[in-house]
Amino acid sequence: MTQPPDRILPGVALMIAFCILAPLLDVCAKLASATLPVGQITGARFLVQAVLMLPVVLVLRPDWRMSPRMAGLVAIRALFLILSTYSFVAAITVMPIADALAIAFVEPFILLILGRILFGDEVGPRRIGASLVGFGGALMVIQPSLAAFGLVALWPLGTAFFFAFYMLVTRQMSRGMHPVTMQLHTALAGVLMMLPVLLMAEALAIPTLDPVMPSGVAWLWLFGVGFWASASHICMTYALKFAPSATLAPLHYLEIVAAVGLGFAVFGDFPNPMTWAGIATIVASGLYIIHRERISARAARTSPAPAR
Repeated sequence: MTQPPDRILPGVALMIAFCILAPLLDVCAKLASATLPVGQITGARFLVQAVLMLPVVLVLRPDWRMSPRMAGLVAIRALFLILSTYSFVAAITVMPIADALAIAFVEPFILLILGRILFGDEVGPRRIGASLVGFGGALMVIQPSLAAFGLVALWPLGTAFFFAFYMLVTRQMSRGMHPVTMQLHTALAGVLMMLPVLLMAEALAIPTLDPVMPSGVAWLWLFGVGFWASASHICMTYALKFAPSATLAPLHYLEIVAAVGLGFAVFGDFPNPMTWAGIATIVASGLYIIHRERISARAARTSPAPAR
């Protein structure tokens, strides 16, 4: 059945809202990193998100129950999101948000390859070629970033890999848990995982994890990390409810546009020509893969059912 047009429009609007709100999380994280360690910022994301999601779950009243298998998947999902968040925050402490985000946008290509390896998804030579071109675009962004910022420029690749695994786990959970409940349980699991790590880091005085007492406006930046994470992911969750993912996927690249604008407005960062070329290559490759996915999905719908 085709999606009614009156539901496509709110889905598109919510996806655009996600692309605008998600970089605000990154801005708050970068501002917080001036005085706070990366691990503390990562932990704050999950703590604030859990506090904010709890009343939403109480209002919507979805099913809270989890099977042991689902609880295990929640823990794995939280772990990958922790690693993805930490990697990205570690990157933007020293490099522009747009550069880090552009490198992290190789995640769809990684997801494509992992889907083929783990689930046997059909991946043709054209999509493999587009993925290689996309990685080439990432290298165009990484090369000047390595020269300017050192090995920290490789952190966004960690974000891409960990977020790809996060998406694969989410794919396994999507049919068995309400998306709002999934976000709350993931946030709570993230808090439970981060708390002992931060306590141990305090005892061992590990600089990137050892929490410090925030002062002044730093409290606002920490709250903003969790708030914008919650707001943006709620927008994406309901966007996918209103409109097909194939319709929304191309809009995700608007997040880079928002990141460039906010990075320039707040920090004065603006991508150099090589970075722009890499961004354009990554976006073009990603859009081509989305196009091929649509063709494959259309062919699967129109192909005759096998004879019994």
